[in-house]
Amino acid sequence: MTQTPIKTSTGRTFTHLVSKEGGIKYPLEALNVCEETFSPLEVAYDYDEIRRQVSRETIAAGPNSIWRYKAFLPVESENPIDVGTGMTPLVKSNRLARRLGLKNLYIKNDAVNMPTLSFKDRVVSVALTRARELGFSTVSCASTGNLANSTAAIAAHAGMDCCVFIPADLEAGKIMGTLIYNPTVMAVKGNYDQVNRLCSEVGNSYGWGFVNINLRPYYSEGSKTLGYEVAEQLGWELPDHIVAPLASGSLFTKIYKGFNEFVKVGLVEDKTVRFSGAQAEGCSPIAQAFKEGRDFVTPVKPNTIAKSIAIGNPADGYYALDIARKTNGNIESVTDAEIIEGMKLLAETEGIFTETAGGTTIAVLKKLVEAGKINPDEKTVVYITGNGLKTQEAVQGYIGEPLTIEPKLDSFERALERSRTLERLEWQQASI
Repeated sequence: MTQTPIKTSTGRTFTHLVSKEGGIKYPLEALNVCEETFSPLEVAYDYDEIRRQVSRETIAAGPNSIWRYKAFLPVESENPIDVGTGMTPLVKSNRLARRLGLKNLYIKNDAVNMPTLSFKDRVVSVALTRARELGFSTVSCASTGNLANSTAAIAAHAGMDCCVFIPADLEAGKIMGTLIYNPTVMAVKGNYDQVNRLCSEVGNSYGWGFVNINLRPYYSEGSKTLGYEVAEQLGWELPDHIVAPLASGSLFTKIYKGFNEFVKVGLVEDKTVRFSGAQAEGCSPIAQAFKEGRDFVTPVKPNTIAKSIAIGNPADGYYALDIARKTNGNIESVTDAEIIEGMKLLAETEGIFTETAGGTTIAVLKKLVEAGKINPDEKTVVYITGNGLKTQEAVQGYIGEPLTIEPKLDSFERALERSRTLERLEWQQASI
């Protein structure tokens, strides 16, 4: 392609788009694939300029949201779309850590991220701010649920028209959690990969801003904030090991990029952080490639309750494999039954109700510990990326029922004794 001169403005820290393979430069437009190498495009930055603009003190004095890291994000506006996204709790685990035999376990809890209770609020806040800068008035996405929630909510806040595309068999909570914002919702009779292909055609025909297609280079940068926040919340220090869910693989690669950027500008000391990824067995193309020692990912047809990470043809799978291997990490998969147990385990030990993606991550964490692949002394951060209220169907029939009683003391006492007897029997059965 003919190279277009890249223009920069005073104070802007991002300079151009660049292909991951071949390093070919592109202008800062709504582009996502290199025309020559067909590899993804990503945003390039002037790190000398970032170093001049930021310090630990300037970041700490910034807004209590992802926009405290604005110098590291691909937006020019002095008024980005800020709906309070980010700065979610980094919880020091006690009971779950003891259950697993770990000494330094932390939970990054994006189940309480605003406004729609998943990490997708981060990427959409960045994508829609950039979409507005590029002149888009209608925004869209292909989604397994959480992204549709976020795109619809943040578009409503920004006053942008919105049309989202989802598989027709999504969980009711995620469908309702999108419809409430009054976007146009297209429920496609097919899986996510089929939805994504349709959206590519629509994007080419209608000129809309698709956050995870033509705006993907900007959108994906929002995930870096999950790396920045963990480093800041650990006292400007990197962890030893992270465990995160894998869908497209983008989140994994961007946390890695975020850690490296903090090192590059001198905010934290350099160290090797081990990266381990989690997939559901019913959609585990990256885990399969890792296990078989392949450097390519073979697409699969999803069949799992973990629909939010059920991407059969992951765009960044190759790069996720590379990061896991070069950091001495792992990529594992777990069954749907183990996912449910992971959701229950996190809830009953730490009081955090996560969706199926989080259940997958906790189940893989447990599996890695049992296999001796996590050192008990390592400072390990596990990423919980969504809220369990969105996928309640997954645990129906696997948790207890309320004890229905009369409004009388003796009725309560009989029920309480029955409950205690059942607990003793369950405990005895589990001990056999």
